Amino acid sequence: QVQLVESGGGLVQPGGSLRLSCTASGSISTILFMAWYRQAPGKQRELVAGITSGGSTNYADSAKGRFTISRDNAKNTMYLHLNSLRPEDTAVYYCNARLPILEVWGQGTLVTVSS
Repeated sequence: QVQLVESGGGLVQPGGSLRLSCTASGSISTILFMAWYRQAPGKQRELVAGITSGGSTNYADSAKGRFTISRDNAKNTMYLHLNSLRPEDTAVYYCNARLPILEVWGQGTLVTVSS
């Protein structure tokens, strides 16, 4: 089994930056793909960015040019660097890991963008 723990959320002003972290533990060698999702109040959960075990990345249109996903395999940690934040980026951000027969979610970390 795999466990995921997110951290790094908080309150930030528009235009500010944050770095979210997701640390994996357990059977991490079975992880095929990792991603960040977010869910804003009253909206469906949506994919923000993903990264393969080989380091290939993909981004939602809303994240391109502002957010960067990365991973540090030595620390079993995935990051999401959030730049030029907007009020509409306010959401709970979730870490996701896809294994061969199931997927695992973290508990989420709240990002609030407000002046």
